[in-house]
Amino acid sequence: MARQPDDTKAAKFKSDDSALIRELALLLDETSLTEIEIERAGLRVRVARTVSIAASMPGNFHPSNPGPAAAAPAAIADVAKHPGVVPSPMVGTAYWASEPGAKPFIEVGSKVSVGQTLLIIEAMKTMNQIPSTRAGTVTQILVEDGQPVEFGEPLVIIE
Repeated sequence: MARQPDDTKAAKFKSDDSALIRELALLLDETSLTEIEIERAGLRVRVARTVSIAASMPGNFHPSNPGPAAAAPAAIADVAKHPGVVPSPMVGTAYWASEPGAKPFIEVGSKVSVGQTLLIIEAMKTMNQIPSTRAGTVTQILVEDGQPVEFGEPLVIIE
């Protein structure tokens, strides 16, 4: 004789899932993250939101030099492929120094060694030091202090 699924377990499972999803959605709002993924007891839940930014320009606005603006997307793609790029290992907020007003960890032109802290990414109230993966000279810092960053976003170029 075939066994019927236990409806009370299925109802409890759906209720727990709904509560978890609501909790993760609230966490997205509180932390300004765009995506959270969690795996617990064989259940994987990913909550993401689409962020769109609309900018309005006055009707009489004319850019004075349209050439570099057209080249900007290509430049960003080139930076991500640079052999000395240090990508963000996580989503969070990048900080140049250990605390507000402190000396930045690095500046353009700084010599760095493997393992030296380049900057900090704060994620979920935890400060994560981002170490240099190679020795060399910092040629570009691609993020502003206090700027939100995404996973894989180029942070620094070391040559």
